[in-house]
Amino acid sequence: MKVGGELSNSLQPVWLALGTGILLFLSFPGAVGLWPLAWIALVPLLLALKDTGTGTAARLGLLAGMVHYLSLLYWIIIVLGRYGNLPLWISIPALVLLALYMSSYLVLFCVIINRVWKYREFLIVWVGPLLWVGLDFIRSFLFSGFPWQDLGYSQYKALLLIQTADLTGHYGITFHIVLVNSVTALLLVLWVANRSAGQTAQQVVTLRIRRAWFSAILPALAMVLIVLGYNAIRYSQISATIAEGVKMKIGVVQGNIEQDQKWSPAMRLETIDIYTELSKQALTRENEPPELLVWPETALPFLISDNPYFRRLKNIFITKHQVWLLSGAPYYEEIAAKKKGQGKKFLSFNSAYLFRPDGEIGARYDKQHLVPFGEYVPLSDYLPLPGPLVENVGNFSSGKTGTPLSFQDAAIGVLICFESIFPELARDWTHKGANLLVNITNDAWYGRSSAPWQHLSMSVFRAVENRRSLVRSANTGVSAVIDPLGRITSDSPLFQPFYLVADVPLLQVKTIFVILGHYFGLICLIVCLPILLLLRQGKRREM
Repeated sequence: MKVGGELSNSLQPVWLALGTGILLFLSFPGAVGLWPLAWIALVPLLLALKDTGTGTAARLGLLAGMVHYLSLLYWIIIVLGRYGNLPLWISIPALVLLALYMSSYLVLFCVIINRVWKYREFLIVWVGPLLWVGLDFIRSFLFSGFPWQDLGYSQYKALLLIQTADLTGHYGITFHIVLVNSVTALLLVLWVANRSAGQTAQQVVTLRIRRAWFSAILPALAMVLIVLGYNAIRYSQISATIAEGVKMKIGVVQGNIEQDQKWSPAMRLETIDIYTELSKQALTRENEPPELLVWPETALPFLISDNPYFRRLKNIFITKHQVWLLSGAPYYEEIAAKKKGQGKKFLSFNSAYLFRPDGEIGARYDKQHLVPFGEYVPLSDYLPLPGPLVENVGNFSSGKTGTPLSFQDAAIGVLICFESIFPELARDWTHKGANLLVNITNDAWYGRSSAPWQHLSMSVFRAVENRRSLVRSANTGVSAVIDPLGRITSDSPLFQPFYLVADVPLLQVKTIFVILGHYFGLICLIVCLPILLLLRQGKRREM
């Protein structure tokens, strides 16, 4: 690459953008999971943006984004095709459209970063991470939100690098990954400039390098060192707190009910038998039986009230073994008709029930954040759109936030299915007093793909952000117990009937993330705005 000039090869930017897409694919959990690659994955793309026009920058962002998101979200075809019974001519375009939507954020990022290179190159170090996190924040709520596998989630196994999540959430990890990538790209540009400069240009290049080091590189490196120190100290502190703290023995059951059989009336009795048999093993094969059993989302595929299947469960298992049971099941609520003469109307909810040892309902939580086109149809009251993909009796309604489900020393915050990918929901539970997070889910939709592992990786950050243990019960896996450090202390294989029993720490500490740090993404977005205004007003300057 020539200093301040054109790329020596017209295809070089394309190869660099393609390289970023491939490196991102290799970084994320599921298929490969080489998480260290995330710390350099953006460097090729950032270099490709250095000496290109705006249109080219947009195309490079689109190329990198499509390679990344098509490889990340390929399981959408399994969800829509195999279990949604949609033909390939619908499911493949749906995947492409979703990848295009996700890539649009990277396109905007590349267009702005291209402008930053031309305005003041050292600003790349600060604008890069602020802008990336700000765009991730927008994606977390726009069109109901789809913050699936933000960049920071690639680090879920790197425990000594993610402890700052209790300050800034997973966005802080993303910030530092982009920061390191930006510093690396700037150092490479300066190194090439210094090597290529003639005697007459050497003084100008020296001033460039000096300004970059003092304005960006040294402060960024200092920030990285501080973060590494905090990670190490906090890991040690929380380890000691866990060792000395209160623990509860909890059993997690994974029934492994096939998705295409899950809602079949003929399977209801067999489903109960599968879960009760696994639960009995958990209760009798351990030296000390669990105090609480957790079953997955809609493990009970029928209404609870006045139901012969539930009466059977109550009589042959709950009251007989005197257990506390948390399980997913649907819930119906009758509502008043809007007009006279109209028939009965019902609201349906995807719910979690906490059953007491006497078989009565101790508490219930109704899922708040529903899956578009899976649990509800957007604009269904106004547009003739297709029905939901799940085999249920109709659209689910959104529940309301409530108080944690109380059980002995535990106050449980429940996250149903992909609610675990939204940090604010787990944070709200913790803020209201929850000292244990429970994620019940049905990941059978994903088949044997990367998605179950991707879903698990995001749950790790909910545990670290809130310093709460997270117990995860998944119909077909991955079921797991995650401690407040993000350590997966127990987990299950995929697509096997399974149970696990673990001592689960119950911490009470309130983290900075819970108190204030959940605003970090919004803060990054706000800080970006005046910088973007400067870029718009500023004239192009030679670096």
